[in-house]
Amino acid sequence: MVFVVPVLSFVVVILILSLFFHFVPVGLWISALAADVRISLFNLVGMRIRRVSPRMIVLPLIKGTKAGLALNANQLEAHYLAGGNVDNVVDALIAAHRAQIALSFEQAAAIDLAGRDVLEAVQMSVNPKVIETPTISAVAKNGIELKVRARVTVRANIDRLVGGAGEATIIARVGEGIVTTVGSSESHTDVLENPDHISRTVLGKGLDSGTAFEILSIDIADVDVGRNIGAQLQTDQAEADKKIAQARAEERRAMAVAKEQEMKAYTQEMQAKVVEAQAEVPRAMAEALKEGHLGVMDYYNLQNIAADTDMRQNIAGRSGEPEDRR
Repeated sequence: MVFVVPVLSFVVVILILSLFFHFVPVGLWISALAADVRISLFNLVGMRIRRVSPRMIVLPLIKGTKAGLALNANQLEAHYLAGGNVDNVVDALIAAHRAQIALSFEQAAAIDLAGRDVLEAVQMSVNPKVIETPTISAVAKNGIELKVRARVTVRANIDRLVGGAGEATIIARVGEGIVTTVGSSESHTDVLENPDHISRTVLGKGLDSGTAFEILSIDIADVDVGRNIGAQLQTDQAEADKKIAQARAEERRAMAVAKEQEMKAYTQEMQAKVVEAQAEVPRAMAEALKEGHLGVMDYYNLQNIAADTDMRQNIAGRSGEPEDRR
């Protein structure tokens, strides 16, 4: 029992000291004082209570103060609570201060909260970035396809980073300018001879308006000759016209066949009516003889006329045939 009490007391003291140094970061407070950063222990304890990591506030504050920036802990803590990257914002402010770029803490915090990398934007303002476009296909007026790749040198515009369009918009606008320039050329050789014409035309359109960048230059990296689109389109059109003509010819042939079938059916119908009428002649003559409308002599005269007609037809048929050569 004599040794248990001192051990328990020692453990309790250790726990108390651990809790104290956890809630009161004395070491961090001493580091701040050594860096000439005025911040009270109560402020550090308040950060713990507000679930803010004091290290995430004090260390960037020390770094910014040593770089000559006028920062305070409340600004950094408010940005941290808003979900921002305090360390990245302070680094960006230091880089802008060294490069003599006007950038306030509120502006840097707004850029960071907007989802952009404010440090990368400051670095891009100092060291411009080269964006390479994909291969863009365009067709000149003579129907020849050109495949163009361009390199766009841009610099971040700090004032338009919030709400400004990104790199995808720059690439799309440059591609549109290339297609327009090549498409307005009379021949693809004009573009091959003066590729800088594309650069001048595209730059003159003010493609960086409404974007977060400032276009410094547009350089044509490569121009390749592609397919003869005009000839291919003419070939496809000719093939389509041929198919249309074939379809119309087939339609006319089908109509002619249908008309021929219709005429054959009409002829057969008329022949059937003639045969039917001829079959009625003997019956009509018999009824005429029976009723006295036709005499015997009249009947014989009709027979003689029919026989004479048959004889004449036979003679005419034999006279029209060529004579046999012996």
